[in-house]
Parts: sequence; structure tokens; C-alpha cells
Amino acid sequence: MDENTVLLAQDETHVRSYQALRATWSPKGEQKQIPTYGHHAQVTLFGTVDTQTGDIFCTTADSCNAASFLEFLKKVMKHYANKKVIMIIDNARIHHAKLLRPFLKEHHQ
Repeated sequence: MDENTVLLAQDETHVRSYQALRATWSPKGEQKQIPTYGHHAQVTLFGTVDTQTGDIFCTTADSCNAASFLEFLKKVMKHYANKKVIMIIDNARIHHAKLLRPFLKEHHQ
């Protein structure tokens, strides 16, 4: 691979503002109180790792769908302008959406 090519490993995840509740011990008749925010806020993170340098590129989104993944891909291409980008992705449904086809066709090398 030459200096004009980057090999990126990509994935996405969700960070939630609430924790999973578990069984716990408490004195008889005293129920454990767990404060909450009153809503289930979350954020989606899209990220890549450059397999050669370890550099990380990460963005946030309100949801994890084909439209937000497409916006992420546009940001990746802008971040790595003038480079050939090879991206390793998993088989998530959003990675195969019809919405992505024009973008992928335009950037196919």
C-alpha cells in the first residue's frame, strides 16, 4: 500500500444515558431507588481506525440508519481528501442500503 492509500476499519455503536437494571440485595421492605433522567437519551458513534497508523476518526449521529451512515461516509471522504480510501465494514444492514449506491458508484476506484 502506498502513502496515497488508507485502509480503514469501520464500526458503529450506541451510547445510552441509562443503565441496565439488575437484581440487588436490600434490607427487607426497603426498595432500592435509582435516579433517572426521565427519558432514554442515546447517541450513535460512527468511527474508523487507520490500520497502518492507528489514527481514529469518529463522528456522532442521532440515529443509526442508512442516511446517517451516508453522512459519515461523506465526512470520511472529506477527512481523507486526495487519498484512496479502502474501508473494512461488517455486514450491517445499513451498509447495504439502496440509498448508498449512488455515493458508492461515484467513489468506486
